[in-house]
Amino acid sequence: LWHGRGNNANTYVFADVLRGDKPHILIDPGQVTNEMNERCFDQLLANMKKDGLAPEDIGLIINTHTHPDHCQANKALMELGKASDGKPRQALIAFHENEEESFKAMKEYMSRMPGYEINFEPNFFIREGDIKFNADGKLTLRVIHTPGHSPGSISLYWPDKRVLITGDLLFYGGVGRTDLPGGDGSLLKRSIEQLSELDIEYILPGHSTELGSIIKGGDSVQKNFTAIRLTYFPML
Repeated sequence: LWHGRGNNANTYVFADVLRGDKPHILIDPGQVTNEMNERCFDQLLANMKKDGLAPEDIGLIINTHTHPDHCQANKALMELGKASDGKPRQALIAFHENEEESFKAMKEYMSRMPGYEINFEPNFFIREGDIKFNADGKLTLRVIHTPGHSPGSISLYWPDKRVLITGDLLFYGGVGRTDLPGGDGSLLKRSIEQLSELDIEYILPGHSTELGSIIKGGDSVQKNFTAIRLTYFPML
């Protein structure tokens, strides 16, 4: 979880779920440095080290959407994945196909801000549906297209553990902005209602709020949906 003063995304890792020598999946690496000159990527690496995770072992990076606070560090993480002999061993990068135009526009905008450029390209696009990782189906993630914050925003649902990663669609007591290019309040409400029908024990949001970060327990999850309907839906 991000604990700095400035803006940066939370990052989540599924460890040891891919075949081969790069077995980890990482969701939203965040930024390298944010608007307050906090070294976000260095903090991510330090936290991964505490968990016994090496950045060169990341095989797949999934971006819930392509705003810089979620994806700018993709390139830095890829660079750490090179083999010692110089041969490429970088992680693959993926996001939803509906995010492509938004990504191109954001990339062009950020190119005018030295030090904050977005310097990567996706290896492939992902679509809605279940993805089974590893030959034995050790991990199944359901990709759910949840537009509203951006056109190609996705949420990731882990049915076995009833875990939902929401990106910037839904927070603890809050929702993602809809005033950015590609935002849409009606779509945001529809996406949130779609997620509320899932059997959820944990919500892992893209950012923390003053109320907290991870929402734990089915009752707390449903209370959060109810509070958001009452507080935010009339304004969207």
